[in-house]
Amino acid sequence: MTTIPTVPRTTAVAARATELTKVYGAGETQVVALDRVSVDFRQGEFTAIMGPSGSGKSTLMHCVAGLDSFSSGSVRIGDTELSTLKDRQLTQLRRDKIGFIFQAFNLLPTLTALENITLPMDIAGRRPDQRWVQQVIDMLGLSGRLKHRPTELSGGQQQRVAVARALASRPEIIFGDEPTGNLDSRSGAEVLGFLRNSVRELGQTVVMVTHDPVAASYADRVIFLADGRIVDEMLRPSADGVLDRMKAFDAKGRTS
Repeated sequence: MTTIPTVPRTTAVAARATELTKVYGAGETQVVALDRVSVDFRQGEFTAIMGPSGSGKSTLMHCVAGLDSFSSGSVRIGDTELSTLKDRQLTQLRRDKIGFIFQAFNLLPTLTALENITLPMDIAGRRPDQRWVQQVIDMLGLSGRLKHRPTELSGGQQQRVAVARALASRPEIIFGDEPTGNLDSRSGAEVLGFLRNSVRELGQTVVMVTHDPVAASYADRVIFLADGRIVDEMLRPSADGVLDRMKAFDAKGRTS
């Protein structure tokens, strides 16, 4: 079993995976995507997940976020064990407690920016907390774009709308899967800065899968996966430090 060492903190755990295993196929075609992974994601912390292609980083995020099933082990969001939930309960948990930001912005083209931001709460029949939503909109610099539809926004502005949508319902945790992958470096830096600020200023919890050392440097810590296992962790990462660590993994993989 690979377990991330615990760093003494006073904050609670937003999500926890314990002995998490994900297996695809059987027999000679069997692939172990996650191999007894145990990791905590603490409240009010920004965690980046990195690793080579096929290392299991997206699988880990999808399993912890309730987007994919797992073969064995345990996943908790707060005090809720995901394996005990029926499909309807899992859908409700994702809607009420989790925010998502994807590489594709996933905005509805017929809705304005504001309507896209409040859409998950509208579907759930919940009235938005107007003061909170306005705080998020102001932080993301979207006040002058709320009546615009996605086609009238730049890529960076569309991703900011997607970030605002994820934050608007005050979820317990936000998962981002390569959230800046479709953006140029300037727009990507803006979005990452907003995510960083949401942790620092709003107390949000963010977990992000990325292949980019610069993106990872915005996080409080980086966990590294290889062959379905957590093999390292870096606190207060720098882009150069992350890049060096990734190069070391690549070199080890070529010689093993």
